Amino acid sequence: MTEVKPAVGKAEGAEATENYVSLLLAQEKPRPPITWSNWWTEVYWGQGIALMIIMPLCTFVAAYYTPLCTNTTIWMMIYYFMSAMGITAGYHRLWAHRSYNATRALQYALAIISAAAVQGPIVWWVRGHRAHHRYTDTDLDPYNARRGFLWPHIGWLIVKPRRSPGKVDVSDLKRNDIVIWQLRHYPWLVLVMAIAFPTLIAGLGWGDWKGGCVYAGFLKIIILQHTTSCVNSVAHWFGETPFDDKHTPRDHLFTALLTLGEGYHNFHHQFPMDYRNAIKWYQYDPTKWLIWLCSKVGLASHLKTFPENEIHKGSLSMELKRLHKKQEGLIWPQGDLPVVNWATCKSSHNQSQAKLRPLLYIAGFIHDLESFMGEHPGGELLLRNYIGKDATAAFFGGVYNHSNAAHNLLAMKRVGIFHGDVPHGTKESYIPPGQLLRVVRMKKISNQDVY
Repeated sequence: MTEVKPAVGKAEGAEATENYVSLLLAQEKPRPPITWSNWWTEVYWGQGIALMIIMPLCTFVAAYYTPLCTNTTIWMMIYYFMSAMGITAGYHRLWAHRSYNATRALQYALAIISAAAVQGPIVWWVRGHRAHHRYTDTDLDPYNARRGFLWPHIGWLIVKPRRSPGKVDVSDLKRNDIVIWQLRHYPWLVLVMAIAFPTLIAGLGWGDWKGGCVYAGFLKIIILQHTTSCVNSVAHWFGETPFDDKHTPRDHLFTALLTLGEGYHNFHHQFPMDYRNAIKWYQYDPTKWLIWLCSKVGLASHLKTFPENEIHKGSLSMELKRLHKKQEGLIWPQGDLPVVNWATCKSSHNQSQAKLRPLLYIAGFIHDLESFMGEHPGGELLLRNYIGKDATAAFFGGVYNHSNAAHNLLAMKRVGIFHGDVPHGTKESYIPPGQLLRVVRMKKISNQDVY
């Protein structure tokens, strides 16, 4: 039998994985640089120029000549919420991340109402979003935040990228007949749900046909386009990183308020299959609440959540990292102290030297208290009684059970280490409290650079 050898060794496999993005980039020739002579071929005239520039300008002009009544304002806000929920609960958490299962009725409802946001069909939107997660912050990420603030917000919709988005699997969407139905009828769904329906409600409801079209129709589309883009821009530039700081995603309350809970982006990129974006009860995530409510009435099921234990690990890792950074700014007890033999230290010569210099022996360490003699709360005389002697028992409760601050301060006075005959500071009670839970990187442990 012929021995089958692995094609790639362990080390080579790790390197191949690490350089996977570079490998893919090397296989494709980038688009030519944008110049004055070719710029008109390097922009998206439909989704970019028409939808993101011309339509907003026309809408603002129309809004200037169209009074905004109270009923239309309320309807615009309601329809904004409905349209946005089609994106957040539908495009994002259902189809992009499969974080829960939905009945056919709910899928149809989300596929239809999401067309009011005019953010492309499900297949197109999900393909880009999965590439964003798979290749975050690289040239294969269609909304690469490292290209600046404007690129992930609006630039990628207007200018053709120099690199095609990274390859992702969307075969599950191609097998979904509801997704394909929406793709085939998308232009008509946009016309009806984005313009006709909000205009019809305002016109038949309170006679504001023009206001319904301008505000609940076009202006709502513009606002929703930019609030959704805030997830790609604001939530990658501003906010906190409570679970990981390897990539740019951040938790940002402002974005969460605008996008129905999508602003807790650091959590989402760490645990993308979780149907929640916000895990704390007080965090704003109405999309999570809607999905949960749908599960209670039988419209949704199999709501996925990441194990709480692993979520806490991610949070703890970042807390330790922040503590380590703070710890690095502190001054700690000196390392590499000289080792002194106890028998030698007890010699008459060294005893006389100790009387000239206030050296105390505590828990196996030699401490120079010259700068502290006059500041000792118990008085200088008490310290002088132990100069050149072993004061371990006295320090650890024999005379006074010293505080954590006293332990930490004493450690800063170390000038040497005893070898033999006296108990060394390896007992936990002898270790300064400030060092008991000291955060140490694995590299330091391997280098034995811990004291």
